Amino acid sequence: MNSTTPQRYSAKARHFHWSVASFVVLAYALILSTDLFPRSSGIPDVLLQSHFWAGIGVLLLAIPRLLERLRRTPPPVTPALHPHLERLSRVTHWALYAFLFAQPLLGIFTVWLSDGAIPVPGTSLALPSPFPVSPGLGHSMEEVHTTLGTIFYYVIGLHLAAVCWHQFVRRDNLLKRML
Repeated sequence: MNSTTPQRYSAKARHFHWSVASFVVLAYALILSTDLFPRSSGIPDVLLQSHFWAGIGVLLLAIPRLLERLRRTPPPVTPALHPHLERLSRVTHWALYAFLFAQPLLGIFTVWLSDGAIPVPGTSLALPSPFPVSPGLGHSMEEVHTTLGTIFYYVIGLHLAAVCWHQFVRRDNLLKRML
């Protein structure tokens, strides 16, 4: 590695990484909180709407995050990873990106197919569905969204476990690259 090789991700990449991570945590916290309140209070509906818009935030931030990732080669892990670990890392990261796009899009399609429009909070506006309302298909999309949400927990857990392994066992620069 020479002195011109960056040791950290770009400021833009770090910003998008932590912003997306924050919105993912927020989306999970909101949806998990819906069961804490009686349905009749209306609070679960507000939390569900907020969960939806946190998901939109994930999608809107994931786009420039992916573009930045494609634009710049990640800084190397030092010492270098074994080729098998490098491949596993690459597969895991692309799986994370797939979830960052799939989950919000499934949420959007679920609402469009179930309700016909996406209400814009604080306004009387709604984004109309380009599809006919189909409650059955909407329910199926919601089930896929929920199942993928559960799988996403494990992928995130794998990501966090790998970060801890790199930091505390391998003692390399992996975490420093993103801070």
